Amino acid sequence: MELARGHVLVCGGTGCTSSGSAKIIDEFERCLKDNGLDNEIKVVQTGCFGLCALGPIVIVYPEGAFYSMVKPEDVSEIVEEHLLKGRIVKRLLYQETVVDDDTIKSLNEVDFYKKQQRVALKNCGVINPESIDEYIAFGGYTALGKVLTQMKPQEVIDEIKASGLRGRGGAGFPTGLKWQFTANAVGDKKYVACNADEGDPGAFMDRSILEGDPHALIEAMAIAAYAVGADQGYVYIRAEYPIAVSRLNIAIEQAKEYGLLGENIFDTDFSFDLGIRLGAGAFVCGEETALMTSIEGHRGEPRPRPPFPAVKGLFGKPTLLNNVETYANITAIINNGAEWFSKIGTEKSKGTKVFAVGGKINNTGLVEIPMGTTLREVVYDIGGGIPGGKKFKAAQTGGPSGGCIPADLIDTPIDYDSLISIGSMMGSGGLIVMDEDTCMVDIAKFFLEFTVDESCGKCAPCRIGTKRLLEILNKITSGNGTLEDIDKLEELCYSIKDAAFCGLGQTAPNPILSTLKYFRDEYVAHVVDKKCPAGVCKALLSYVIEPEKCKGCSLCAKKCPVGAIEGVVKSPFTIDPAKCIKCGVCQETCKFGAISKK
Repeated sequence: MELARGHVLVCGGTGCTSSGSAKIIDEFERCLKDNGLDNEIKVVQTGCFGLCALGPIVIVYPEGAFYSMVKPEDVSEIVEEHLLKGRIVKRLLYQETVVDDDTIKSLNEVDFYKKQQRVALKNCGVINPESIDEYIAFGGYTALGKVLTQMKPQEVIDEIKASGLRGRGGAGFPTGLKWQFTANAVGDKKYVACNADEGDPGAFMDRSILEGDPHALIEAMAIAAYAVGADQGYVYIRAEYPIAVSRLNIAIEQAKEYGLLGENIFDTDFSFDLGIRLGAGAFVCGEETALMTSIEGHRGEPRPRPPFPAVKGLFGKPTLLNNVETYANITAIINNGAEWFSKIGTEKSKGTKVFAVGGKINNTGLVEIPMGTTLREVVYDIGGGIPGGKKFKAAQTGGPSGGCIPADLIDTPIDYDSLISIGSMMGSGGLIVMDEDTCMVDIAKFFLEFTVDESCGKCAPCRIGTKRLLEILNKITSGNGTLEDIDKLEELCYSIKDAAFCGLGQTAPNPILSTLKYFRDEYVAHVVDKKCPAGVCKALLSYVIEPEKCKGCSLCAKKCPVGAIEGVVKSPFTIDPAKCIKCGVCQETCKFGAISKK
């Protein structure tokens, strides 16, 4: 095998792929060949580097030059200047990596990365996810070999227990305990399953792990199967993740070819096979019993618990179910030891947590932080703060099942218990940042609209109750609400939490309850003052031209789609509120800041 003198790593995650990274790879291969470098420089398609806001990303080693927002037309310059002549193309460098004329920072010194600790994401952005050889070169399948040849099933479970790993799918249930329940269950057949049906708005943690390191999931599921006594596994993944599905299929075939799936793995009497089942994108199928019902070929609806899946799961047999990120921690625990893992994080929340950070933040992307890292560190140190110098207002964690964290709690440590104590939750790891221009009533309505659409309809509290909640929110945001509606909203939330059949229905009111708790004044402003303080709810808005600022240029009148603006050139214009559709085009058009929202 020939050794390359340099490597060009190109992000092949969904974000960068949608921005044209495949064309960049093709262009690199063409330019390298044209310059006689194709045998010296290896182009590697990787998973997500994390800093999605700057994609497509290209990193050139051994220098570690971090090129951001690369376009296909930039490739020839990188090849001819950097790879052929040894001169780094500074105009394309991520600016935070530039120190002086001769030096660039390593990624570990960059603000976005230096407070992170990659465990679940250790191989993402590092290896080619479609190469089992690269995975093995980075220690892949070592943990499986160790487990099968040196450990008894109970010893594996004890190690996971000792690590303190809790499920990363949302509830935070102790992983080792779940494994123990399944191992103890009596059954002639057992299954292990993986929940890759990531449905929270703005969440892409599990998808990125599968796109960047699919063998880590396969190896971990094989370890879990050995520990609990299963010989068949299923990965339930949404069909909207075509890149993840493709790479997982490739990885499964490679593992079978290498004898790491199938019969007598590592020449032992342990056998394990793995299949993929595609979901149609129903949010309710993220609930474990609904997921299993869907795998069985039925409509994805929750089932009564107990019996729990560890006793009666897939096809009525004992089943272990964890999500992708939970499994992604297993090989690190086995290779490094439970004590190593348990030293990361807090006393009750061990290890790291992956978050998909989005919304009103500069560094949109994927981050992995030790449990206990504060929200402030994520927003400002890692996320780079709020665009345009705006003020941080709140962050939503846990998606439709979670809650809002207000600005005065920004120093809250991010761990399971701290988030629950303030009315939020970890969830699977979506973190949406909001600034001063965000209406919290509108945010609550956004998540309720999602829940209403995604309710499976099995139980009345969720099917009917969430619709009633949405009706009240629509009434409030349209300017027709009353103070009694706010009380009715809160009362109904608690009723649904107490009566809904499954966890998704029980947590659906959380966004409303948390915004009522911390931003009740905004609800009151909507119903008493008939104003939206953030200027978001259209029914409560009015656009006004300030005469002293208006120059009479007439541009706003020309751009108005409904002819609601009138006036004489060089004199102040006015807006007819009866005609105005509140589209905001006039405000966007005005060069003098003369138009404001009231």
